[in-house]
Amino acid sequence: MSNIQRLTAIGAGLLAGLVAGLGLTLIQLAMRNWWGISPPQELIPDRFAPTLDVDRFIELVNEYGYNTLKRFGIQAGLTGVLVAATLIGAGYAHVSETRAANAGRSLFLGTNRRGLLFVGVSFIALYVISLAVLWPNLDTNSLGLPPSQARLATAGGYLAAYLSYAVLLIATYWLVTQWARSPQTAMNDAPHDTAPAMASMPTSAMPITRSAAVQTSVPRRTVLASFGGAGIAALAGAAFTWPSVRLLRQFEDDATFSYDGRRYSGPGIEPITPQDKFYTVTKNTLDPDVDRGIWRLEVNGHVDTSHTYDFEELSSLPSVTQLTTLMCISNHVSAGLMSNAEWKGVPMADLLNAAGVKSGAVEVVLRGADGYTDTFSIDKALDPTTLVVYEINGEPLTRIHGFPVRIVVPGLFGEKNVKWVTGIEVVTSDVKGFYEQQGWGPNFEIPTRSDFFSPTMNSGNRSFREPFAVNRPATLRGRAYGSALGGDPGTNVSKVEISVDDAQTWSEVTQFDYEGTELTWKFWSYRWTPTEPGEYQLAIRAYDGAGTLQPVESLPSDPREGTTGMHRVRAVVE
Repeated sequence: MSNIQRLTAIGAGLLAGLVAGLGLTLIQLAMRNWWGISPPQELIPDRFAPTLDVDRFIELVNEYGYNTLKRFGIQAGLTGVLVAATLIGAGYAHVSETRAANAGRSLFLGTNRRGLLFVGVSFIALYVISLAVLWPNLDTNSLGLPPSQARLATAGGYLAAYLSYAVLLIATYWLVTQWARSPQTAMNDAPHDTAPAMASMPTSAMPITRSAAVQTSVPRRTVLASFGGAGIAALAGAAFTWPSVRLLRQFEDDATFSYDGRRYSGPGIEPITPQDKFYTVTKNTLDPDVDRGIWRLEVNGHVDTSHTYDFEELSSLPSVTQLTTLMCISNHVSAGLMSNAEWKGVPMADLLNAAGVKSGAVEVVLRGADGYTDTFSIDKALDPTTLVVYEINGEPLTRIHGFPVRIVVPGLFGEKNVKWVTGIEVVTSDVKGFYEQQGWGPNFEIPTRSDFFSPTMNSGNRSFREPFAVNRPATLRGRAYGSALGGDPGTNVSKVEISVDDAQTWSEVTQFDYEGTELTWKFWSYRWTPTEPGEYQLAIRAYDGAGTLQPVESLPSDPREGTTGMHRVRAVVE
């Protein structure tokens, strides 16, 4: 084969690989849309994000923004798949067009044994590597299949997708090079020992074709001359691209970018947070859209009897209604990644006791439909306040907040309150969850905290926006929360104190607009009448139910255990 022939064959392979890669992308997007099977492009970021050190992770988030990183991960995955698919096509062309490969007989769609072997090895390698690398994440299924079924569905989906790519690659390459198998070109490729027979044929019996000199100058399967095959292949690629772009735009419209990091704070906050204003944090680019009829909850592991619940069975069990405040570990002092709601669900202890927890159990591992995992102790799992919930404020959970079922575990940071839960596994050893693998924790207990939320403050919540007036009473409002139980029954905050002289002296707050419960925040208010103009540094602090003062040392960014410190706000009096 000449260099020109080799290059044109490689070009045909690149084109075939790209077209097959576009077809693979369409199949993967369709599976994600209709069957809830997340493609490798979506799972790879989830697989490797936990391996980042927490400091490096936060550095990247601060530098680029979480949503930007999410976009980059998906875009890099889509590009990587197309590049790999295209290069495999070039490799297939190279292997198929060697003299040794063409010495054998033609097989499926014009391929030969070596070409078919190359495609088969590539297919098996892609499949095995995908399963091996992504195994911890294969239980992801956005429709809500339980982990055991989700893993099988994902493995089966990948098998079908990669097999489709292999067939598309062979078919597209055959289409691009089909012209070379025409009778005229086949004559050029005829064995040399047929020449004497052709020479002895009468002129009238010879095929009407181009001169032999012209024929022998045309390279075998020259892609540059195969405008018809290449054009049809390009149209096929466009046919794959158009619905893929439509699906990607649909996913973009449905993505989490508009609500990830939603905060709830300011003068207008209510003791019970409306569901549509409840703070929101998600690791996902696209949150699960669970089908309640498909959704199942598996309770298994170190138990006597595993059980799988559908929604009707779970919701028919004896339920409790409970007020509980949730807060993100990334919530800075006075920030709004914190909300309170009334939850309805089944105590996790009821499910675990029905399964029969065996001796030696250490933790429960929680799995969500989005592939997220987290853990907490078996004692916390058996606490009657830890719930498997399906309603918030008397309404079904919305998709954003974990429809149809999520976990609520009071006193622990938000990531432990797993959304779209599909699995509760009892284990006998310490298992690291998604963020624990990065180095967050280890306790995840919310420290006692307090802050101002009214009057309106400037960005950063470090100064009041409007000045106060001398000798004119002003109402300061805020919230306090403590996760340490004990002390006075029914409260986790025993006392709140305010200072108007930069923490030099303190006055006890006696007015509470919302008392809450031992599992919730409470709202306080304080009437302040400044008597002199100037600048004042106001501060607030709280004591938990056992009478212990909140951490007052300012740690503005301690992701391992959450932010602590007193909220200090500058006030101008005129």
